[in-house]
Amino acid sequence: MRLAQEADLDLVEVAPTARPPVCKLMDYGKFKYESDQKRREARKNQVQTVIKEMKLRPKIDPHDYETKKGHVVRFLKAGDKVKITIMFRGREQSRPELGIRLLQRLSTDVAELGYVEAQPKQDGRNMTMVMAPHKGARTLRTPEQAGTV
Repeated sequence: MRLAQEADLDLVEVAPTARPPVCKLMDYGKFKYESDQKRREARKNQVQTVIKEMKLRPKIDPHDYETKKGHVVRFLKAGDKVKITIMFRGREQSRPELGIRLLQRLSTDVAELGYVEAQPKQDGRNMTMVMAPHKGARTLRTPEQAGTV
């Protein structure tokens, strides 16, 4: 304690469970500031996972399907996860195999860009499936780009 006061530093207990306990002379305020800066920098370099949603209907036109598939391709190339939702109305609910077939077709069409993370699941009037990009396809994006699209 006397050495710390003479050097105008703080006596910080580094390893309290060690025998004998380990202490260190340091400027504690500077130490806290530097560790906060490191934590902020690490958070800034993290990749933000974004889930985009694409909604389809079981009786989708071929051209509309190609357009929606193009959007899914764009999202996967950007490194985003895609939640594909098929909305059933009326009597379509009695034919869930149409939705499963459509989701399987979409997953095989974009298989080179992503994989099925969550298998198709019926939830009331909707059937959902989640696709994620392959590890190598993920591109680093700045926070400004993450909010676009």
